[in-house]
Amino acid sequence: AAMAAKRATDEMRDRVVLGEFGVRNVHTTDFPGNYPGYEDAWDQQRFEEAFRVDIIREEEGALEFDMVGIDAAIANAFRRILLAEVPTMAVEKVFVYNNTSIVQDEILAHRLGLIPIRADPRLFEYRNQGDEEGTEIDTLQFQLKIKCSRNPQAAKESSDPNELYFNHKVYSKHMTWVPLGNQTDLFPDANFRPVHDDILIALLRPGQEIDVLMHCVKGIGKDHAKFSPVATASYRLLPDITLLQPVEDEAAEKLQKCFSPGVIEIQNIKGKKVARVANARLDTFSREVFRHEGLKNLVRLARVRNHYIFSVESTGVLPPDVLVCEAIKILMGKCQRFLNELDSVPME
Repeated sequence: AAMAAKRATDEMRDRVVLGEFGVRNVHTTDFPGNYPGYEDAWDQQRFEEAFRVDIIREEEGALEFDMVGIDAAIANAFRRILLAEVPTMAVEKVFVYNNTSIVQDEILAHRLGLIPIRADPRLFEYRNQGDEEGTEIDTLQFQLKIKCSRNPQAAKESSDPNELYFNHKVYSKHMTWVPLGNQTDLFPDANFRPVHDDILIALLRPGQEIDVLMHCVKGIGKDHAKFSPVATASYRLLPDITLLQPVEDEAAEKLQKCFSPGVIEIQNIKGKKVARVANARLDTFSREVFRHEGLKNLVRLARVRNHYIFSVESTGVLPPDVLVCEAIKILMGKCQRFLNELDSVPME
């Protein structure tokens, strides 16, 4: 009985269990005195031994990594900092000198604001409040000047706008960097430009033109989503699937279909087809297995409470691994500021 009780407690402590109706053990439990007989006080050495970060997949603009041995609050802090507090450069002010296109000025300004700019925000300062004019340390200036005209060589019977007109599509590649002050000396090898060249900004017809000047400034996602450096930053808990008893033949095949491809594999043992869990990580937990009366009691679906699978997808302003490092620095800065505040407040 004591063993069973310990097993049940251990399951409560490190597994979030997905039942047919609802999810059990979701609350945070790692504080002292929550479970008798367990030493849950914070211990730096124990944390350092248990904590690890594994890079799973790193591609152009996307990163998947595991963070093991932390609490949901910390994992969520990283996610929220990535979304809202890692700074980037984005178009903040648009000076419209001429816009005879059918896109209204404010729509055009909004569209320009959302174009990700490839410029390292660490090279710039935040612009002071109330500053109308930007300076070389806090502003990047871009110009977009384009006019549509007819193509005199176009075939008479043609109806294709690509043939009939020049410059009838305004793309982000038409934005050109205009150095301010001594920026050419400050950034000799800089290549400030939109991350993607083929973002369609507006469509023009002959005689219509757009002539705007843009000021990019440094900002954070809290103030406006255009400053957010990630397309997505999310995490999920590592799936943990346990077969409670052998599943064979037809049941095995049925079971395999209940999960994502690659989760359950069928082995041939002494002429029988036997199911085993090959890679639980791939599962999305649709809980399809609970719809089958004969299968639902053969499987335990759970998630490992302190194993977070992070997926960070950058907009292309900075590589995702740099973004994660910046997020960690920001969290460290917050902690340091909090400790400084504690030190500076005189005790009553």
